Amino acid sequence: MLRFAAVLIMAGASVAAAAQIPAPSAPPNVAVPATPAPVAAASQVAGPIAPNIENAVVKVFSTLRAPDPSKPWSKAAPQEVTGSGVVIEGKRILTNAHVVGYASQVQIQASQSGDKIPATVEAIGRGIDLAILKLDDESFFDTHPPVKRASLLPDVREAVFAYGYPTGGSSLSITKGIVSRIEFVPYNFGSSGLRIQIDAAINPGNSGGPVIAGDQMVGLAFAGANGAQNIGYIIPNEEVELFLRDAKDGKYDGKVGMFDDVQTLENAALRSYLKLDKAVEGVVVHRPYSSDPAYPLKEWDVITKIGNDAIDNQGMVKLGANLRVRFQYRVQQLAKDGKVALTVVRAGQPLVIQLPVSRARKLLISDLGGGYPSYFIYGPIVFSRASAEFLGGVASNANVMQALAYNASPLVTRRGEEPDAQREELVIVTSPFFPHKLVTGYSNRFGSVIYSINKVPVKSLRHLVALLRDLKDELIVIHFDQRAGETMVLPRKAMLDATESILTDNGIRQQGSADLMEVWNGKAK
Repeated sequence: MLRFAAVLIMAGASVAAAAQIPAPSAPPNVAVPATPAPVAAASQVAGPIAPNIENAVVKVFSTLRAPDPSKPWSKAAPQEVTGSGVVIEGKRILTNAHVVGYASQVQIQASQSGDKIPATVEAIGRGIDLAILKLDDESFFDTHPPVKRASLLPDVREAVFAYGYPTGGSSLSITKGIVSRIEFVPYNFGSSGLRIQIDAAINPGNSGGPVIAGDQMVGLAFAGANGAQNIGYIIPNEEVELFLRDAKDGKYDGKVGMFDDVQTLENAALRSYLKLDKAVEGVVVHRPYSSDPAYPLKEWDVITKIGNDAIDNQGMVKLGANLRVRFQYRVQQLAKDGKVALTVVRAGQPLVIQLPVSRARKLLISDLGGGYPSYFIYGPIVFSRASAEFLGGVASNANVMQALAYNASPLVTRRGEEPDAQREELVIVTSPFFPHKLVTGYSNRFGSVIYSINKVPVKSLRHLVALLRDLKDELIVIHFDQRAGETMVLPRKAMLDATESILTDNGIRQQGSADLMEVWNGKAK
């Protein structure tokens, strides 16, 4: 798998800490303009501007209540953010997921209008960073018709205009640029898609605004390059159409993809090892997604075609005369009934296989999926599951990460693994202990992974709660999954008796999230 060093900054205006995602490098033959186009105010833009576009671009105001993984019984402090949006067919507004994700309140405001109209999120695709808004007052659309969307990708070097409400002013801004490159890249949460780079700056607040070529929208602005000038990224219409088609039922299920690890076939020694003819081009399977013997892709297979498209030694397929993108791009177009046809060379012989593709990669440490973390408080200890969001907060502290690595914590050693029958998820102490004599003499176990309760290995958070519920022993013995540290021994009845007062002292209303209280209050099995 390729590794990327640069980062993108999401363009939501008032967000205090911008989200970061990896920015892949360009294919070697994609042209980049020699001199960036200057950023211009709306009244200064040279060239034609599409009529009535301004009327379809709105400013989005959101109040976000993100989760707090280290305090899962509460939410993070409210955060006011602004972004942009564009009117689409069906009396809806399209914007970015990061503008309205975890929003407790959303409003929109049209250009040259003082009124804010309440909105609700109809569907959201966090992986591809798109969302659909519905308005409480649909009469707004009587005077704000949708923007036409182009059916083809723009050409490299084609002139475009980015519309939106970036920080630094309250009126509509229009900047001019050109298309610099088009790539198929990772987005968020295991999803990948086409991405267009333009040399018009995409600043905080531009997120969700349309990018126009001629009189049609070619994509939606969503990010800028952190630390770079006049580099912006847009989600092209092809990805928008896939999202809208998926979200017709009000729920976005996600894009299909292949999750096998592959490597390029450029090295002469590697080709010699595989005894490949000079005419064979493609990519080598480094690690198949599944180790099941029935899985059709094997280690050292050389993938030469996806469908009828030839794959070159850098893992690219051609789109027209002047554009190459990663071959995985074709999965979203060619997949049928959950499979995609690949031509592979195995032990010198070509064969066609039907590769299963799926919408998500199962992970032992997965993200919260747009929800809030489940939790359970037992005495002075808070339990939750390890999530990508929790690990993201921990990863910002180099000393903590070094300690986790030294102790062989599964948070580090099993970061990319899949769940199995023995472990469906990792259960952690998600917060520092609440002050109480019951934990006197024990060190802070914040971030420690639970291995067992009274010698019973813990499979999941629900399993842990059931074990604590059904326990009849006088003492609770908690083993942690790490090399060094300590084992905790606690009096069971005293832990139960202390829980209510600890909740009261710390202003916590519920001992656990609703899903876990259902387990706790259930009957022993």
